[in-house]
Amino acid sequence: MEVIKNRKVLQDFIERQKEMGKRIGFAPTMGALHKGHLSLYEEARKENDLVISSIFVNPTQFNNPEDLAKYPRDVNRDILILENSGLVDAVYIPEITDIYPEKAESKHYDFDGLENEMEGKSRPGHFDGVGTVVEELFRQVQPDNAYFGEKDFQQLAIIKKMVEKKHLPVKITGVSIYRAENGLALSSRNQRLHDSRKEASTVIYQTLKKVNDWFRTVTVPEIKERVTDIFDDQQGMKLEYFLIADEETLKETDFFYKDRNFRAFIVVEVDGVRLIDNMHLD
Repeated sequence: MEVIKNRKVLQDFIERQKEMGKRIGFAPTMGALHKGHLSLYEEARKENDLVISSIFVNPTQFNNPEDLAKYPRDVNRDILILENSGLVDAVYIPEITDIYPEKAESKHYDFDGLENEMEGKSRPGHFDGVGTVVEELFRQVQPDNAYFGEKDFQQLAIIKKMVEKKHLPVKITGVSIYRAENGLALSSRNQRLHDSRKEASTVIYQTLKKVNDWFRTVTVPEIKERVTDIFDDQQGMKLEYFLIADEETLKETDFFYKDRNFRAFIVVEVDGVRLIDNMHLD
């Protein structure tokens, strides 16, 4: 596996691959890799001649400097995980000046309102930061296909919208949430939780399954009330928000329309760690 640490080396590498006509699959990360990330590369391996990863903790998508400082970083461990997986041909680990040559600041994007829902309400500018770094990485890596997990479903929708509006020649594929055996969605932030708290946090997944069972037989306000009651009884957990939204517009709904697809979204703070999950409602 090639480890590429600056933009010029990446440019030369990509030019060689393109000259050979290789189809490139790409999944960018912020490191702290786990099996959820590897599931993206498994998917990429099926459809591409060359699979590329990247590791870059993007400062412009953090609203809270403390959250940025706490974000887990262990590049040597991440490289070893990628090498041992046998799924990745190259990993790009840029310096900040490779992404932001002058100043680390975001472009401004219009995502047709997707950026104003859910996470966008409490994290202003977050998705401008996501769009900026992903667009720049796409322009440097020049992938044919790119892969993102459905755990961050709003981010996935934002990236699809950016590609559409910028007319970028890359196909975006969403990959199903990778869960531990107990159902907890794998996340880099989970590494900050004690094992006993990870186990307790499976209530998030169990709640989403209940929501799916209640879907179309219980009103949305009643579902929201039941979810609130569940987390009122959980010690050390704080329900930040729960909602049901249209999968296309991400707008919250209080009523089910039979010709639309809906998804339940939940954010729970566990011992100061923010856990995000969602589930398509059948």
